[in-house]
Amino acid sequence: MYRMIAIDIDDTLLNDDMIITDETKQAIRDAIDNGIVVTLATGRMYPSAVQIARQLDLNVPLITYQGAKIKNLLDQKTVYERFVPQPIVQAVFDYARRQGLHLQVYHDDILYSREDHEFVRTYSDTLLVPYTVAPNFDGLADKPLNKLLIADRPDKVDCICEELMSMFGQAAYITKSKPEYVEVLHVEATKGHALEYLASHYEIPMAQVIAIGDSWNDHEMIERAGLGVAMGNAIPSLQRLADYVTLTNNLNGVAHVIRKFMLDAR
Repeated sequence: MYRMIAIDIDDTLLNDDMIITDETKQAIRDAIDNGIVVTLATGRMYPSAVQIARQLDLNVPLITYQGAKIKNLLDQKTVYERFVPQPIVQAVFDYARRQGLHLQVYHDDILYSREDHEFVRTYSDTLLVPYTVAPNFDGLADKPLNKLLIADRPDKVDCICEELMSMFGQAAYITKSKPEYVEVLHVEATKGHALEYLASHYEIPMAQVIAIGDSWNDHEMIERAGLGVAMGNAIPSLQRLADYVTLTNNLNGVAHVIRKFMLDAR
């Protein structure tokens, strides 16, 4: 019997119109009514994830920043947090400056950018969160940062990702959340680590947890969950890894999983 589900937001919970369908909302409400713990596991910053959670009337901790922060909805208390080690932060700042790349960072649930760049404007408009152009951006390298994000054209991002992996090896977690985004985080700031922590908090074995996502930054939680689910629109490598491939985000793939494995099985 599955007792908990962690759901990615973009291209998973949300359809291509960036909405949660009524069918998916109803399936989630039915799951909650049946005592199932429903949470979100997203690369989004906490203030953005909260907007989605409120549409679903969730009242559980949310996994945000790829797993760098788990924060309660009700009392706003942070229950799990990992910061990027300062030497790695400084190295990423230096790398982005040398390569002329757009870098944005996340401190205390605020999004900071060095300049008013088209990438940060698009990011802000899509996720409905404000951003701050920091007059002393380099000074943020000394602050505790949940995440650093480099944005560039998709055809350049794979090379950037490989270079950062070569620079840091196992000392940092490097992932792509979108074709144009490379993210740098603490090595334990993955959705898999965070999901294990949250399941333990509820005293739920991982064998009784479902994780569902669409992109490679979801693979850690999909590998660790009792049932790892890839969306029908997920990247091929994630579909090959998953235990089950559901319908696409435009065909209520999340609702299908909840009904098939959590509600109909009761």
